[in-house]
Amino acid sequence: MKNIKARIYNGETLIGCWLNLGSSLTSEIVGMSGFDWVLIDIEHGSGSEAQILQQLQALEHTPAATFVRVESYQRQRFHRILDLGAEGIMCPRINTLEEARQAAKAIRYPPDGIRGVARMVRATNFGSDFSEYYANQKKNLVCIVQIETEEILNSLDSVAAIDEIDVLFVGPMDLSIALGVFGQPDHPRFMDALKATADAAAKKGKAAGILLQNPEEFKKYYELGFRFIACSSDSSFVQIGARKMAESLNELKNSHETGK
Repeated sequence: MKNIKARIYNGETLIGCWLNLGSSLTSEIVGMSGFDWVLIDIEHGSGSEAQILQQLQALEHTPAATFVRVESYQRQRFHRILDLGAEGIMCPRINTLEEARQAAKAIRYPPDGIRGVARMVRATNFGSDFSEYYANQKKNLVCIVQIETEEILNSLDSVAAIDEIDVLFVGPMDLSIALGVFGQPDHPRFMDALKATADAAAKKGKAAGILLQNPEEFKKYYELGFRFIACSSDSSFVQIGARKMAESLNELKNSHETGK
């Protein structure tokens, strides 16, 4: 484990990005690039559980902590990923306080939670470190719930008060659509929801997180109180780099051919 949870509660600003290609190679490249954390996305990403093990292995020697976004708050989605060695889970589209409680329970072993117990798994060094892993689960494993619906905005303080939940993470696209203000990031309804999320997290010593559309938004969200901030993804990095290189070479080609 890479001490990421302690850094969250120390109030550090932690930067991350998405991994949505399902590739161990791009995961490793991104993990070595200077991010505090990365998120393997199996809700919308190209990969699936079949690729997660290879991605976790590729990321283990990098400085970046690794989280996985699952598809739902059900227990089965959590414990398989945690057994593979992920340092935390992001759970999307939490609609109600009860769903938040179920996600919180799914990240912890009994008696505090409902995570299934298995000794011979990668997270415990195949049983060799089970006692240490079990004893330190509370201080190491991170639970991130996404704030993406209008309904959950009525329960932000209660969600933030749940011990096992560490980060309230706004999904800006889904939340803005839910509020009827898609494509209007400065709309008062959206801004009020952002401020309410950040305030609820801060009152309980938790972190508020968000996915930026571009780095220029950093100042806006930092000043609102967001400290768990992501931007872009491995697919975007490949796309942008490839386009930039092709454009550069085409410009050089055209200038040389024109000059003949």
